[in-house]
Amino acid sequence: MRAHLVQLDITWEDRAANFRAVEQILDGITVSPHDLILLPELFDSGFSLNVGLTNDSNGLTDQFLSDLARRTRAFVLGGRTVLPTKHTLALNCMSAKNPQGLTLCEYAKIHPFSYGREGEAFAPGDEIVTFSWGPVAVCPVICYDLRFPELFRLGMLDGAQLFTVSANWPDARQSHWRTLLIARAIENQAYVLGVNRTGSDPYLNYIGGSIAVDPRGNVLEELDDRPGVLSVEIDIEQVHRWRAEFPAWKDVRLIHPRD
Repeated sequence: MRAHLVQLDITWEDRAANFRAVEQILDGITVSPHDLILLPELFDSGFSLNVGLTNDSNGLTDQFLSDLARRTRAFVLGGRTVLPTKHTLALNCMSAKNPQGLTLCEYAKIHPFSYGREGEAFAPGDEIVTFSWGPVAVCPVICYDLRFPELFRLGMLDGAQLFTVSANWPDARQSHWRTLLIARAIENQAYVLGVNRTGSDPYLNYIGGSIAVDPRGNVLEELDDRPGVLSVEIDIEQVHRWRAEFPAWKDVRLIHPRD
């Protein structure tokens, strides 16, 4: 089983251009049936608070993700802005599709980035979710969520064996990005896949650094600051073996599984 982390130079608030960029960057990449394709946070717009423009109320991004999944016969996970009727604010979501293009789950970012004013446009999500990628239980999280280890711990206690972190993580705090991803893998004895964007938007610069970390905290592969695809083999038996050999996860005391 292989995961493909797609590191994009996202075009600001231009859905069509970003769809083309995904298609172009995947052209020539061997994606086998039932692989996993990971796209960054808000890959269709960049980290824009202009949710009146960027929201996916017409379903074009959702349809793109479904079409990509069907065409590649892979699982696809990509970010989009959702305007639910029950909220006055938008939700920053990751949508997971199966190879038939059907929605497996949608995760709404639990921790809006207050320092970047995200909470002015996006409401916080309230649910940790997992989905099955074949035999692997996957827990998606988004960007700033990475700074909150209790989210990951609860995901692990819910059965997560692999965490995906989809981000627009700026270069000013790039060292935190790499350090925290490795820490989350070590703490939870799980794979962690972090996919970041590159390039710039009207406010910030991004230098990529998409990375795959194994359950022992070893870096498997990582990208530099250029657009590209990081393709990595996932061996779920590594999670089982390491958790059996060194069962630190069983000694959790202060955080408990949800009812």
